[in-house]
Amino acid sequence: MLKAVFFDALGTLFYLTNTVGHHYALAGTEVGLTLDPHQLDDAFYSAWKKMPRRAAIAGPRENDDKGWWRELVDLVLDQVAPSLSEIDRDNFFEIAYEHFAEPGVWELYPEVPGVLEHLQPRFQLAVISNFDGRLRFILQHLGISKFFADIFISSEIGADKPDPEIFQRALKLIGLKPNEVMHVGDDPERDWEAASAAGLPVFRLDRPKNSLRDLLKWVGRDSNPEPTPKAFGAAPLTDGPQH
Repeated sequence: MLKAVFFDALGTLFYLTNTVGHHYALAGTEVGLTLDPHQLDDAFYSAWKKMPRRAAIAGPRENDDKGWWRELVDLVLDQVAPSLSEIDRDNFFEIAYEHFAEPGVWELYPEVPGVLEHLQPRFQLAVISNFDGRLRFILQHLGISKFFADIFISSEIGADKPDPEIFQRALKLIGLKPNEVMHVGDDPERDWEAASAAGLPVFRLDRPKNSLRDLLKWVGRDSNPEPTPKAFGAAPLTDGPQH
């Protein structure tokens, strides 16, 4: 019997209102820097690929992962503004870090409030995300935090997707078995494969091929779904996560 639904956050419930480079450029103007959004975009994704995956640890990570983000931003600035002083780097980072928790930076997918309102009376809802404590402010600004009984954040859990450990720890915290919780997410590796490897049935969100409205159609049929490819509207997964 399905008792709970886990939701990924970014790309599933909400999206960034513009490019990362656009938002970094806005942060730069606040400290007197003129930075090119396109160059920032390229630099951000290049830096993102260089950041190593982290093994799970026993508890919350230090400083809510803020140091990890500082390391990434330094890699970005090394590419777009290598001569920037340490003070300017500090100022830019602090402004950019706070910027991404502000109202208006993120936007809900239009079907989200209605879907959550429909599901909440029947299921325990939770968010499980590779994020940090800023996620709570984002969900509050977007008006949907009220729907979630739990918010499981990688910086606090001490494990990141695609490690199935993040799902296993969340299940332990809510006292449910894997087959009692469906995971909903948009990322093939971090959501579909990782949750499947942890034993959860998965709704594979793949916009625009489907949307969260299709999740409603599925759980409306039966509260004890079988995790088959046909049921969830996607091709079969291979056994276990692929790295």
